[in-house]
Amino acid sequence: MNKKWWKEMCRIENILLYCLKQLNGERTIYSIYHLLNGKKSSQTLQDAHLFSLKRYFRILEPLTRESFDEIFNKLLENKLVEPCGEQRFLLTPAGEDYLLNNEQPYYVNGWRYQPFTLLVWERLSLLVQVTSNFTFHETKYIPIQKNVDVHNWLKGFLKSTSVPKQELGRSLFSELVEILELARDVNPKVLIFRLTGYKQIGLTSSQIAKKLNIDSLHFHLEFINTIHCLLHFVENDPSRFKVLSSLLANLDQNDSLTLSARKTLVLLNQGFTAEEIASIRNLKISTIEDHLVEFALNVKDFSINSYVNEEIQHQILEISKRESTRQLKVIRNTLKTASYFQIRLVLAKYGDR
Repeated sequence: MNKKWWKEMCRIENILLYCLKQLNGERTIYSIYHLLNGKKSSQTLQDAHLFSLKRYFRILEPLTRESFDEIFNKLLENKLVEPCGEQRFLLTPAGEDYLLNNEQPYYVNGWRYQPFTLLVWERLSLLVQVTSNFTFHETKYIPIQKNVDVHNWLKGFLKSTSVPKQELGRSLFSELVEILELARDVNPKVLIFRLTGYKQIGLTSSQIAKKLNIDSLHFHLEFINTIHCLLHFVENDPSRFKVLSSLLANLDQNDSLTLSARKTLVLLNQGFTAEEIASIRNLKISTIEDHLVEFALNVKDFSINSYVNEEIQHQILEISKRESTRQLKVIRNTLKTASYFQIRLVLAKYGDR
């Protein structure tokens, strides 16, 4: 074991170790890569759910395959993981020990917040800039954000807010300070250095990464963790953070289904069967089944009873629990009366309970 490298390990390596532990050798390492990238495939969405990894979904979109391989190879070289099949790995005792002694990023919640994290950041950065310049009676400056929708949101907020404009800057500042002081796992510099205000231009991501002596990928993770921290506090107590809660107004949070699945859902709601939908859309029935699994994962009150009777559902869950597995083949070999599709559907609906 390279002890120096052990000490320098960062949260990305730790996240990989955690994901591997959750997968328990039942998926390849590249299922983790697709999870962190936020690949909108039925398999990745199902993995996030089944293995209780939803909080890591899409949190590292800039991660390249080459960077992923490099990070993983370091884990392998330092004997923190060991192979258990083709592209499948388990943690070694050293890897387990590392996980026990190091925490995961506390606030990251990709499944919940990533669909609108960028938009919230754009709103926040423009709000800070405008209120800062307003406080100092400055009207001549170039807006840091060019997104027309963000500008329209800000205009609407300034018209509707109950906070007096002369108090807006002070209120915004105090809310940000309060959250950053309450936060247990955040470096405030990651956010503050990026903010633009009166006669102050925010630094770029690469400039801050260099200033903090971390690489760009690790800065991205820390920044995501910080924005998710703000969202966590604001969402849980909006009345306490009246200005910051405006960042969450009119957000489209229905981003969990793939585009193709949404089209299938429209037809399903019109009364068409899976077979009819496959014919109408000129798709394989297996593709429609993938969509049904997505619905089981993401659509509230979606019933699977017409696809799997309740007794079979119960048996599938019992086998999964008894054998401590989510491997379809293991369950199928034990319960011949259930199809692979039915097993996937049940695990998607109830597998993380």
